[in-house]
Amino acid sequence: MKAYLEILKLVWPLALGMVNNAAMQFADRAYLAHDSMEALEAVLPAGMLMWIFAGFFQSVVGYSNVFVGQYHGAGDVHGCRESYRAATVIAVCSGLLSLPLLPLGEWLLELSTLSETVLSLEKRYYSVVMLGAFFVYGQTAAASYFTGRGRTRIVFWVNLLGNALNVAVDPVLIFGFDVSLFGSRLSLEPLGIAGAAYATVLSMALQWAVLTYAVRRESAAAGAEPWWPAVRRLPRILRFGVPSGLYSVLNILSFTIFVFVTGGVGEMELAVSNACFTVNYLLFAPMEGFAIGASTLVAQAIGRGDPDGAARDARRTILLGVGFVAVLSALALVFARPLLSLFESDALAADAGRMAEFHSLGFTLMVLMAAWQVFDAADVILSGALKGAGDTKFVMVWMLITSFALWLPMVFAVRSLHNTMPALWSTMVVYVVVICAGSFVRWHFGRWRRIRVVG
Repeated sequence: MKAYLEILKLVWPLALGMVNNAAMQFADRAYLAHDSMEALEAVLPAGMLMWIFAGFFQSVVGYSNVFVGQYHGAGDVHGCRESYRAATVIAVCSGLLSLPLLPLGEWLLELSTLSETVLSLEKRYYSVVMLGAFFVYGQTAAASYFTGRGRTRIVFWVNLLGNALNVAVDPVLIFGFDVSLFGSRLSLEPLGIAGAAYATVLSMALQWAVLTYAVRRESAAAGAEPWWPAVRRLPRILRFGVPSGLYSVLNILSFTIFVFVTGGVGEMELAVSNACFTVNYLLFAPMEGFAIGASTLVAQAIGRGDPDGAARDARRTILLGVGFVAVLSALALVFARPLLSLFESDALAADAGRMAEFHSLGFTLMVLMAAWQVFDAADVILSGALKGAGDTKFVMVWMLITSFALWLPMVFAVRSLHNTMPALWSTMVVYVVVICAGSFVRWHFGRWRRIRVVG
């Protein structure tokens, strides 16, 4: 029991941090819904496109967490600090490499958006958050320095501070203000969707600044250290981090394609699907924290030269994560009706027949969601453990095979033969079971034990 409590002590700040991020996105969209329906329509595709690009760089930078973890396990404080500095160099380069993605992203939005009004809003949001992506990369580098050493609470509190700033300035920037103060008039024109983007960038900038200050303050006792030796660690971080980044891109891209395919089923069906996906995201967000926790624990154990301890920690983290998500999924089914009621429109509430259909379909999708969440939780945490051991090429290749050679062809086949939302969602269950089984087999046979991340 003590071992499980130690894991929870490490993981709970990471899990709550992911829930906090999900709540921040919910607040962004709630504010934009009061601005205009076009803004609400624009923020999702623009945000998803930004994360397809930025998610790659963030994952590459974030892989420094494993290096810090392994050096920490080995008691190499200097290696931890050099890994952080190398990650910061990658973050700066990533910020520069993100600039050419501005026109590319706008071109892709032009291809996929029919409404000129929505397209204009998408471009405004995308350009701001893409320009501010450097702060995402910088924050990730600094956060990884702490999470790799098991100091997850400071990352959580800084994350909470940044997201509180986001929620606080959202209405000010989106809707503007006009007040009289001490005889002077202060005003700000409404920025609309761009205001939501600026609030997000400000949040990440604050988190980056506070975490960077914390790193510098902690390192001050060791005296000034040159940055150039950290360059020697770049090739190894990139060697393992690039596949991890591609894994993130493939994951987001395949899900984005699935969302677009389900959009052709029907207006009411899409509304139910979006409602259930929103619930799914809030319930599943903590699993990303468990995955980072598994990666950190495995990395630290391998750094100590204890692969058997890494296996035990991974197994315990999986049991905790799966148990947690199983309880949440069961509660979602019990309270399915009140949860779905949060997404009822006025027009739907006025039509008893359509409302009954809405809730019936919603419950069916939630049953499917509960089925895949248990396997998805196990796979996400297993993938985190494999990354912590350095087996990033496998998780990337396995994601590529299962997503683009199995799942998406199955999705398009179902769309042609039986284009209903339950049938399309059922493909997700098959996909998650298969990818989880492959990750389990890979972990069980122990190829990861022979990988050497740090030299």
